[in-house]
Amino acid sequence: MADTLDMDGFLGVARSVTGRRWTGPSIDEDRLAEQMAQATALPPALCRILARRGIAAPEAEAFLSPTLRDLLPDPAQLKDMGRAASRILAALSGRERIAIFADYDVDGGASAALLLTWLRDQGHGATLYVPDRIDEGYGPNDEAMAMLARDHDLIVCVDCGTLSHGPIAAARGADVVVLDHHLGGETLPPALAVVNPNRQDEPGDLGHLCAAGVVFLMLVEANRQLRSEGKAGPDLMSLLDLVALATVADVAPLHGVNRAFVRQGLAVMARRARAGLVALSDVAGLDTAPKAYHLGYMLGPRVNAGGRIGKADLGARLLSTADPHEAASIAERLHELNAERREIETAVRDAALAQAEERGLDGPLVWAAGEGWHPGVVGIVAARLKEATNRPAIVIGFDGEEGKGSGRSVSGIDLGAVIQKTAAEGLLIKGGGHKMAAGLTVARDTLEAAMDRIGALLARQGADALGPADLRIDAVLMPGAATVELVDQIEQAGPFGAGAPAPRFAFPDVMIQSTRQVGTGHLKIGFGDGLGARLDAIAFGAMDTPLGPFLEARRGHRAHLAGRIEINTWQGRQSVQLRLEDAADPG
Repeated sequence: MADTLDMDGFLGVARSVTGRRWTGPSIDEDRLAEQMAQATALPPALCRILARRGIAAPEAEAFLSPTLRDLLPDPAQLKDMGRAASRILAALSGRERIAIFADYDVDGGASAALLLTWLRDQGHGATLYVPDRIDEGYGPNDEAMAMLARDHDLIVCVDCGTLSHGPIAAARGADVVVLDHHLGGETLPPALAVVNPNRQDEPGDLGHLCAAGVVFLMLVEANRQLRSEGKAGPDLMSLLDLVALATVADVAPLHGVNRAFVRQGLAVMARRARAGLVALSDVAGLDTAPKAYHLGYMLGPRVNAGGRIGKADLGARLLSTADPHEAASIAERLHELNAERREIETAVRDAALAQAEERGLDGPLVWAAGEGWHPGVVGIVAARLKEATNRPAIVIGFDGEEGKGSGRSVSGIDLGAVIQKTAAEGLLIKGGGHKMAAGLTVARDTLEAAMDRIGALLARQGADALGPADLRIDAVLMPGAATVELVDQIEQAGPFGAGAPAPRFAFPDVMIQSTRQVGTGHLKIGFGDGLGARLDAIAFGAMDTPLGPFLEARRGHRAHLAGRIEINTWQGRQSVQLRLEDAADPG
């Protein structure tokens, strides 16, 4: 492999069709990969991936087989964990009335389903409450908490509650336990227990957990307390499909115990034992063993659709039901809502991008705000702006004098802390979140000042110096070497997702043999090496970017291509497909 430290970019690509410089493995990474291949007899392509992750040869075997036995942290290291588990067990044994207050996204729905399933397995029911995104907004509110407290002895807030001082105080007469992962403030709400790895007084070692991961650890602690009393708790391994779904959908980084959660959760999901996920997989057309990609792009958006534009509790009900008929009905409704969500998203995305471009895309913050933009899609649109600009993005929908918005950040820029600080300064009505995602409510008359302040705080973290992200290439590959066997070998280093991207390969100087537009703005191409080997590729959304026109113009000519290889299954047959991300003129 060529030395890739050339300032002209890997394969000489200093500026690709999408405006990015290609970078490849360093000389040291190449050397480590060669040494690992010799020491372990692992495939060279796999060794290159491990070397780029910083995995040394002695660590390779354990990395490729992540287990909860080795990676699961002691739940008791989280503050208030023992108290939270003890209180929930006391409610269980005393047949107390329990309410679960959950956020309306996948993480909240999966967290609620974990508790509902665990309680049901022990013959105890619970009331599910999910706030309406539009009418109630994110997290506990005074009215709902007071209402639940009148009829319940214990309220468990999942994926929310850490900043809900007033609403938790309003739950008079009931104990409140918070199981959350959002960034905490300087003081904690008046709950019996607040279990959150992102509390200010936690070291942050487990800050990468999503809320479902926190709930799972609480169930581990609860089962441990049951065993100390000579009782057997429910099987927790069967719940890992829910933890995996939430971890991927909430874009939690896939390292440490999160890798084990997702790897083993996918295996549980493949057994098709959970009625809700079976029904959802069927309506989504998932006919292969699930991978992390399917959780993030096929199942997750459908679970989210209820909270975004439909009935807020549909996702949690789907994930917790044991009735196949109810599951099928809810899954079909979520599938329909997801189609509606895509239409709404497209309209808001086009308007937001046009506004952001007019304002300028070279500042530390890219933002847009519009009248009547649906609050259920502003987070997705913010993610699209972030991806297009490689800068933190915020999108806000106004209804009257208040706007509700969502923000998405890029690696190395803590948006949640900035939003929380701006809210504390009074420029936002409220706001919070975590490093990569945040929510906010802002008054119309302070919008410009709030966005200016957020931009200034982001600039201090270096967001104003960001440009198009370099495209990292893991290795060069020729079409004939892209085999099903190679993809299977690469999958051993997975699961891939946030913080652990799937390896990206460059196919140098290949012939574009065919192009065909499919769906809405997507492009299918066929390419080869001129020696008989041929590969198909799909470039999603390519016709909305310079990539699509470039590829169509190169039909019959040569180009450098870059992307990730995957298995495409059609009528029971498997083939390799390139998920094309970028291209360049070979010069």
